[in-house]
Amino acid sequence: MRNWRAKTAALVAVSALALTACGGSDDNGDNGGDGTKNEGGSSLSGTVTGAGASFPATVFQDWIAAYQGDKSGVTVNYQSVGSGTGVEQFIGQSIDFGSSEEYLSDEALAEAEAARGCPAVQFPVVFGSVAIAFNDASLDGLVLSPEVIAGIYSRDITNYNDPAIAELNPDFDLPDQDILPVHRSDSSGTTFVFSHYLNTEVPAWADAFGEGKEIEWAGDTIGGEGNEGVSQQISQNPGGLGYVNQSYALELGLPTAQVINADGNAIAPTLEATTAASEEADIPDTFQFTINGVGGDGYPIAGTNFILAYTCGYDDATADIIKDFWSWTLTEDADALALELGYAPLGADLKERVQAQIDLINSQA
Repeated sequence: MRNWRAKTAALVAVSALALTACGGSDDNGDNGGDGTKNEGGSSLSGTVTGAGASFPATVFQDWIAAYQGDKSGVTVNYQSVGSGTGVEQFIGQSIDFGSSEEYLSDEALAEAEAARGCPAVQFPVVFGSVAIAFNDASLDGLVLSPEVIAGIYSRDITNYNDPAIAELNPDFDLPDQDILPVHRSDSSGTTFVFSHYLNTEVPAWADAFGEGKEIEWAGDTIGGEGNEGVSQQISQNPGGLGYVNQSYALELGLPTAQVINADGNAIAPTLEATTAASEEADIPDTFQFTINGVGGDGYPIAGTNFILAYTCGYDDATADIIKDFWSWTLTEDADALALELGYAPLGADLKERVQAQIDLINSQA
């Protein structure tokens, strides 16, 4: 297992760099980044800044470290602030690229175009699962259905020995322990993936809570900022149960639930199950999609991370770094790092489609 404290320290350090690096437009109307090419344009040099989802933060940090190892003149800063803030900063022109688990709607794309004066592009870079994690190691592998998960977060189910949980887990010696549901307190793409799943699977949830980056949660639940904060709240509170990106559960060694998918199969949030879920996604040319109705061997609470960039407004060096970095994340070396952390890389055909979108960055400059 990787060192979680070291990883968190790295995230904080990079976040601090990103905060100091974010800036407005320069005198030519170019946004962000202070990148410049070396004389003759033979190599890249400069800094670009991005912000958004904590869902992919662990793999982004490994990608950035590996990429910068071969690019001594390049710095890529990424701040894990949540998808909602990332989208706000992207449309607000204070960062060079954004990151979100919820794709930009037509309305948001129009807002971004109005703010920048040219269209935005968005493209997926990695798939991941949202795991249901526990404080209690004896609950590892507990089977939960979408109805039970919804019941826990709506506070209709408040104890681990509830009959609805016991019916799904006849071989478990369930504790007489109150459940303390933990949720994201910030505007979050992970919350979107989690609530979208419940919204499509449980009519009662759809009626009462719906889906989105932010939810009006039931009482007697607690919040944590970022996947990091939710993981900490789960670990620190007896009876804690919460939804986090699978990589955070892996890093911390948190016990996780098996979740019943559309075919009635109880599936753990493994890499293989995430890959199986991603293969069921129907991906349009707009890249505006969610992963729904996962069956077979797929884990049902799966999501996508999208990168947001613009077709104009960058200086040439900044645009070159953004394009080079995200093109590098489509390589086999980047795939290996993603797989190590439990993320599912894009398939070959999808990578070709994504590369075409990356090539559009600053194409209208």
